[in-house]
Amino acid sequence: MTDTAAGEGRDPEGKPGLSPEELARPHTRGCARSFAELSRLLKADLYRYAGNSSPKSFLRHFLFTPGYKYTVWMRTCGYFRVGRVSKWTLYPLAKWILLRCRYKYGIVIPEYTVIGPGFFINRFGGIYVNGDAIIGSNVNFTHGIMLGQQNRGPQMGSPIVGDRVFLAAGAKVIGRIRIGNDAVVGANAVVTKDVPDSAVVGGIPAKVLSMKGSEGYINRQAAV
Repeated sequence: MTDTAAGEGRDPEGKPGLSPEELARPHTRGCARSFAELSRLLKADLYRYAGNSSPKSFLRHFLFTPGYKYTVWMRTCGYFRVGRVSKWTLYPLAKWILLRCRYKYGIVIPEYTVIGPGFFINRFGGIYVNGDAIIGSNVNFTHGIMLGQQNRGPQMGSPIVGDRVFLAAGAKVIGRIRIGNDAVVGANAVVTKDVPDSAVVGGIPAKVLSMKGSEGYINRQAAV
């Protein structure tokens, strides 16, 4: 999994070392620091939708694919957030557009969330991600999923999702729970403990159903 979450009160695995109030504060760990990085991420995300990163595909999916449109504004908003000038000029406008997309499409993913390249939102509506979550590369989201924060106990914090993970419709993961690489979380599953690499889990609470992993569910993988 791409390690981009060190610092600001976290260990390299994203383990929280702060109070619930401090955890809820926005940060900038997931924001692109340069236009080159922003472009690389958006091209990788587009590849998941179109199988290429051409300008024609960008225009098509930005205009007509809600998941990609939200991703573009989310990552762009994060890029503007950390700019010396843009945080006072372009960021407020981008944030306003992102909020409009949030209410229109039912996708709540803060612009500062750590998300690797190749992010794919297959269906929209009812998607909520706490900004302190960490999401790896080539991850698939479906409608109705939640990556939420737990404010007390041994699992205080937000989920850590590995690479090439498929989260099916209605999946819920709350607390500092690790979803291993190549794992699948089944429809309407409620995950209460760590999921091993390549595991397929389902049920309430979620249990390991097989070790077949996400092969065949994560298509058009972007290079990372």
